[in-house]
Amino acid sequence: MFDTNQILHTPAFVLDYERFTRNLQLIKDLHRQVPVKFLFALKGFAMHAVFAELAETACGATASSLNEALLASPYFTEVHAYAPVYQDREFATIAALSKHITFNSLTQYEKHKNDCPNAEKGLRINPLYSTVETALYDPCAEGSRLGVLPEDLAVLPQGITGLHVHNLCESGARELERTLHSIEHHYGHLLSSISWLNLGGGHLVTRKGYDLELFKAVLSSFNLRHPHIQLYVEPGAAFVWETGYLATRILDIVHNRGITTLMLDSSFASHMPDCLEMPYAPMVVGAQLTQKGGYRLGGCSCLAGDWVGSYHFEKPPKVGDMLLLCDMMHYTMVKTTMFNGIALPDIAIVRDGLYQVVKSFGFDDYQRRLS
Repeated sequence: MFDTNQILHTPAFVLDYERFTRNLQLIKDLHRQVPVKFLFALKGFAMHAVFAELAETACGATASSLNEALLASPYFTEVHAYAPVYQDREFATIAALSKHITFNSLTQYEKHKNDCPNAEKGLRINPLYSTVETALYDPCAEGSRLGVLPEDLAVLPQGITGLHVHNLCESGARELERTLHSIEHHYGHLLSSISWLNLGGGHLVTRKGYDLELFKAVLSSFNLRHPHIQLYVEPGAAFVWETGYLATRILDIVHNRGITTLMLDSSFASHMPDCLEMPYAPMVVGAQLTQKGGYRLGGCSCLAGDWVGSYHFEKPPKVGDMLLLCDMMHYTMVKTTMFNGIALPDIAIVRDGLYQVVKSFGFDDYQRRLS
């Protein structure tokens, strides 16, 4: 653990560089061992202060918008684009920046197929295999707007060279195996006609306990069955899983009929929305989650539900204490808002024990967002 006394201003997202490079090395090793190319998905983590390191590890980047493509292109040798729907005014620039462009529907493909002559073109399909319990995060839920169904894809449209799926979310190798089986079952008639298959994100290969041997075996087996297909995966979280914190301070302690809430200078609604949407309570250094009693963590916004968890602390918390919320790199910075005019957290790196702020935010950032 680094010296938190170096943190003079909170809240702050803090990347632990040593843990970060450890994840990168694991992914580099997998690149050498498995017939799959790792792409880095900006939608999960877009801290470009470390894009150079990510670009040395990943074979390219995945962009979900023009802004992500513009941010990725100076660093990564290739950009793969996918969006549920493309903005007409942005498509030409996205096409110029992208090696692969995936379309969410047949109508989107027909509309734009002649506007991207130099890009490999793909279709997103729905593998009809759900792994996510939270409906908000399930792309295979009934009535999903994401991906073409098998009954609508009897033949591959001329010009399409690849397929794309994304149905996993912090999932394991067994779910990957079942996804590939479902693809072969529902779309097997198309596999001889494609040259690449993008398996999307959600492959949490850097999580402790992930079955890496099964991951290797599943992909190697698919490669033996379909050696002409280049496989891609595009995790965002795996690159930065458990590599950093949100540092926040207790500003007040509120008691209400047996419930005690630690009021923080950060907001779950504004800075960590997945905690409310998933929902989940993050681990906290020096504390344990409990089913009852303990302390809630309360955000600084006026949203009544801006709080999470129930924690027992090793030492009784007091006003002024700093808390470190764990695993706060992925799907945090990229989803922050300035609701209530709340300032965004600093973005910082701890490298060789030294704390460095690489980005801070103020009133100018808030003002520029509005008219």
